[in-house]
Amino acid sequence: MKLLVRVIEARNIPAMDPNGFSDPYVKLQLGRQRFRSKVVKKCLNPSWCEEFIFKVDDLKEELLICVLDEDKLCDDFIGQTKVPIAQIFDAPDKSLGTAWYTLQPKTKKVKNKECGEILLTISFSQNNTLLEVPSFGYASPVRSYSPRRSEEFISSKDGKFSTPTLKGRIAQIFNKNVEMTTSTSFVEANDASEPESVHSVELEHKSEEQSSAVDFEEIMRNMEMRDQGGEIPCNLSGGVVIDQLYAIAPRELNSILFSPDSNFLKSHMDIQGSMDLQIEPWKFENSGETLKRVVSYTKAPSKLIKALKAIEEQTYLKADDKAYAVLANVSTPDAPYGKTFKVEVLYCITPGPEQPSGEESARLIVSWRVNFLQSTMMKGMIEGGARQGIKESFEQYEKLLSQSVKPLDLKEMGSEKDQLLASLQVEHQSDWKLGLQYFVNFTVVSTIFMGLYVFIHIMLSMPSTIQGLEFDGLDLPDSIGEVIVCGVLVLQGKRVLELISRFMQARVQKGSDHGIKANGDGWLLTVALIEGSNLATIDSSSDPYVVFTCNGKTRTSSIKFQTSEPLWNEIFEFDAMDEPPSMLVVEVFDFDGPFDEATSLGRAEINFLKYNISDLSDIWIPLQGKLAQACQSKLHLRIFLNNTRGNDTVKDYIAKMEKEVGKKIKLRSPQTNSAFQKLFGLPPEEFLINDFSCNLRRKMPLQGRLFLSPRIIGFHADLFGHKTKFFFLWEDIEEIEVIPPTLSSMGSPIIIITLRPGRGFDARDGARTQDAEGRLKTIMALWRARSLTPEQKVQIVEEESDANDIQTTEEESVEKNVQAADDELEPKSDQVDEESEAKTLQTEGSGILLGVEPVNMSMVYSTILSLPTSFFMELFRGSEIDQRVMERAGCVNYSLSPWESEKPDVYQRQLHYKFDKSISRYRGYVTSTQQKSRLPGKNGWLIEEVMTLHGVPLGDYYALHLRYQVEDLPSRSVGCSVQVYFGIAWLKYTRQQKKITKNIISNVQQRLKTMFSVLEKEYVSGA
Repeated sequence: MKLLVRVIEARNIPAMDPNGFSDPYVKLQLGRQRFRSKVVKKCLNPSWCEEFIFKVDDLKEELLICVLDEDKLCDDFIGQTKVPIAQIFDAPDKSLGTAWYTLQPKTKKVKNKECGEILLTISFSQNNTLLEVPSFGYASPVRSYSPRRSEEFISSKDGKFSTPTLKGRIAQIFNKNVEMTTSTSFVEANDASEPESVHSVELEHKSEEQSSAVDFEEIMRNMEMRDQGGEIPCNLSGGVVIDQLYAIAPRELNSILFSPDSNFLKSHMDIQGSMDLQIEPWKFENSGETLKRVVSYTKAPSKLIKALKAIEEQTYLKADDKAYAVLANVSTPDAPYGKTFKVEVLYCITPGPEQPSGEESARLIVSWRVNFLQSTMMKGMIEGGARQGIKESFEQYEKLLSQSVKPLDLKEMGSEKDQLLASLQVEHQSDWKLGLQYFVNFTVVSTIFMGLYVFIHIMLSMPSTIQGLEFDGLDLPDSIGEVIVCGVLVLQGKRVLELISRFMQARVQKGSDHGIKANGDGWLLTVALIEGSNLATIDSSSDPYVVFTCNGKTRTSSIKFQTSEPLWNEIFEFDAMDEPPSMLVVEVFDFDGPFDEATSLGRAEINFLKYNISDLSDIWIPLQGKLAQACQSKLHLRIFLNNTRGNDTVKDYIAKMEKEVGKKIKLRSPQTNSAFQKLFGLPPEEFLINDFSCNLRRKMPLQGRLFLSPRIIGFHADLFGHKTKFFFLWEDIEEIEVIPPTLSSMGSPIIIITLRPGRGFDARDGARTQDAEGRLKTIMALWRARSLTPEQKVQIVEEESDANDIQTTEEESVEKNVQAADDELEPKSDQVDEESEAKTLQTEGSGILLGVEPVNMSMVYSTILSLPTSFFMELFRGSEIDQRVMERAGCVNYSLSPWESEKPDVYQRQLHYKFDKSISRYRGYVTSTQQKSRLPGKNGWLIEEVMTLHGVPLGDYYALHLRYQVEDLPSRSVGCSVQVYFGIAWLKYTRQQKKITKNIISNVQQRLKTMFSVLEKEYVSGA
């Protein structure tokens, strides 16, 4: 059994020092177990808020609690109290609850001496798991240290190696076929301590898995049927070791590399000198959702390293007959520090461009990384050795593969764009053939027939006598029938003349932009218009042509006569652009002549940010509009976008932007850009410029981050698992209004972005605001600033007062607002001096973009309180108890909003407070959002909290997540169980993550103990 003793505080301690105070601390003893609390200097009513755990073996023992005064020479005894263990065991619920105990003098000879009182909570732990908090410990004097892992030390028998020798060993470990597989998530650290026997058991005993009797081809067909159409995984962060085209179909290349019948793996092992190769059959796991196999072998010994056994686990991530992805993991537990890391290798096989002969090609990309399972000082050396070994291994791997499959040179094959466009042939038709096709219709034929009929009638008939109002030279119709015939003839003639005019104008316009080459250097956009399908018809026929618009430039196709299924095969090129285009507008018109307004048959907008460029190389685009949707019209296009300036696009753009803004901007890492692209589903050419913390202004402000790139502004928030994400184009913005800083906005400007009418409606679910004109007010963002000093507050109040008295012109106001926005949008760093802070936009240049995945939460505190759940919830009701507890915990200027219902039985509120100097020497302030709901099926509550720190170093690098789970204990008449989980959402990467995490966890645990101890005291005093 375990005994929990919580020392909360003491009162009326006698003064033992000449200065009229004492320096009290507490000693606790049970049998041979002894503990001591911290010392509270110069205090007669000290507060400790510490917990101690004792192991109880004998119920006849007594718990001795002594209070002493710390002195330099000899500590003075103040008082003591004794509690029999049997008394605690016989108490209801095996707990004495929280109570005041009178301190007694050491001997009975001293009578009537006031020694004070001490507030204690004493109880047996009925559920040890509540007290044994994993990972972070309980932060009590009882500390349990895990034994050192044997793999971190090298015995003298094995010898001691210098740094270069160890690096050489690690390099030789990976100088072999590294077909390693792993799951897509990191392996937990405790897996690293598994003995080798566990792996052997896993290799030998898996009776529950399906048999591998089915051949590899059938297994692949099953995988292709199960494939959900996901994307190919991104390359791993260690780097790409192979990127090569091969003259073989992707399916056949996959069979060569991973089929059990292939000798490629064995041949590569022979070259590497590996022995004892054992290849298990491919097996389905997780009810057929995952396909895995295990490969084991022994690396031959060398001068620096003995023979090592390696175990690989290979897993198919994707298989859809066109693309394959295999993630491999290798572990070498016998190597130096081998249990602290594993190596991951990702094999991606994708279709390549079609060969000139018409045959398929495949592209193989192999990337890698080291996955560290434990922290080790040898991390850099391990990565360097692994990099060298893998490079040498895959050079041999590529050479061996080239002997079996012919590699291809992309330059000799020509680009996919050139091949596709070369296949297009514009159909050349003579004017006579086009005229015959155009004029052979009912109108022209009937007009000609009627004309001939009338002409023959004139030739056969005799001149009529002059009658009525006729005179020589004027022959009028003599009946109603003749009037009708004349009218029909005139209308038919007019129509034929219009057709001739339209045909002549159309011939002039035919192919006006087809074949015109683009000028300049930069982003080149090429559009191939192939054909149309089910185009709408007007007046029984249409003469369609297409207009393409991009970045204000237009290209027009030729006119196709009298058809709803036109075939163009025309190519249009746009002049080079400095920035990648965002939108291509395609609109189909019906030609009605040079002076009539063309009728739109449908339009489409192609957003390059929502498509992968490779997907646009051959695509059918459905047209929008009443006529087009009724006919289900669509166009067949081939679109290509490439940059002629090479691979320095990002650097060139950043350099250009630095000249415009006059500030230095750092480049983001490839991992950061990859995470940014994945977050918003952007194409590979889009890159991140900067990101900021902001609040989306709603009824309850939504805390998130704003991301800026060359073509978009994006917003992302993840609050209590509810994600809000949207973006819109820069070119969609009509107006940006900057409201100057006010005292209520804590010195930060409010940015209001208004989009053009009809634009950005993909973001309307996130924005939720429209004005009277139907324009989307996408964001009202409150940009965070540092905590204001009193002088800044006075200055803002004076500026607001002056603004009310002085009327400025609209131009001056706009200029002032823009200047204010430029000043406030500049990210500030707490670790640079003022000069660099004024010149540099703070960016995270080397880390990956974090905070977009769910936060991993671990239990950091768990306890049993001697108070009901209803009283515990006073901490979250905004009552006076809530205020007092938070103030005792070091939170000043505590303010909160009332609870508001977000959804049925879910409530949310906002908190604002500042840290006392005892909590943080930076005295930063906190913005917190809390959400509470009932525990399903239990008498308890679940409270979730997201905290953001301001005014502290690196405060914008992370957000803190807390989860309180409190419920009544059925075994106690009065008592509740409290579990607190904690996690950090890292928004930016920093090398100080481990240090910051440890510091925050320690502070959180201490604050929780203080809060709960004060809450128990409030309950006791109230009772």
